[in-house]
Amino acid sequence: MQYLHTMVRVHDLKQSLNFYCDLLGLQEVKRKEVEKGRFTLVFLAAPDDVERAKKEQAPMMELTYNWDPETYSGGRNFGHLAFRVENIYELCQKLMDNGVIINRPPRDGHMAFVRSPDNISIELLQKGDNLPPQEPWASMENTGEW
Repeated sequence: MQYLHTMVRVHDLKQSLNFYCDLLGLQEVKRKEVEKGRFTLVFLAAPDDVERAKKEQAPMMELTYNWDPETYSGGRNFGHLAFRVENIYELCQKLMDNGVIINRPPRDGHMAFVRSPDNISIELLQKGDNLPPQEPWASMENTGEW
């Protein structure tokens, strides 16, 4: 058995690509427009996984954009996506500077949670050892749920 991808339905493809690619740093690996089915699939990979994703078609994240409006509920029921990051403080600052709410700040220098534009919970984990506690994160309260 081999893990291939996680699929997330999105309401606004442009907004979701901004979040996942421009802010989180994932890279688009391939895209498929299916006019007959009226949907677009965009496959993303973490920077360290891009070459493997291109070669093996895994591990990837699939964004599914249905062209006709639909209501999706239960984003929290999905659970979360998790990404190992080079510097959790720098990434959280970039996200916050771009209007993303840090639901669970990286007080411990190790773990944070944010939400995508479609309310999908995203866990960020510091690569290697925890970073030393640092403000404003150390005293920042949780916001909402993750």
